[in-house]
Amino acid sequence: MIIETIFSTLDTSGRPNFAPMGVEWGEDLLTVRPYRNTRTYLNLISSGYGVANLSDNALAFVRCGLYKEVLPNFPAKIIPGAIFREACSWREMEVISEHRSGERAEVQCLVLHRGRKKDFTGFCRAANAVIEAAILATRFFLYKREAMEEKLNYYMKIVEKTGSSDERRAFEMVREYVGSAMALKEGRLDDRGY
Repeated sequence: MIIETIFSTLDTSGRPNFAPMGVEWGEDLLTVRPYRNTRTYLNLISSGYGVANLSDNALAFVRCGLYKEVLPNFPAKIIPGAIFREACSWREMEVISEHRSGERAEVQCLVLHRGRKKDFTGFCRAANAVIEAAILATRFFLYKREAMEEKLNYYMKIVEKTGSSDERRAFEMVREYVGSAMALKEGRLDDRGY
């Protein structure tokens, strides 16, 4: 089963990186399949450690996934790592094997420590729609503007109907990101957004 997490790693200077990451969940072993050209992959392989944070904060998925924000955090208990401050629970892990295939790697990790602050009760429909929209936004290059807008409008209706102000803000951030990314793709902006 694939569980959406906020996956954190440290670079060689100890700076944390947070990224949404679907993780193949298990009790003692987790499998992570990052793209090999990402900070998550480079940090995970160079340090040998990572943290899978379970969070019910959809805005955090957008902030770190699309805007590359370093989320508020505290040190992991037994590995060199960072825990997202608003995580419900987390697993501190050590890399035990890596297999490369195409653009993605398959990294198996052994759970060394489990931490918990509260139960993860799941996502409401709006939060789920925000996360799906954020995943879609990371794949903007696969879609024409019209197709992207159609998919985003579908998610927007769910957020408007069932979401709180947090989900609405998160969705607006997704739309802003997609607008800039599509404009850049279409050659209407340079890579600084001008």
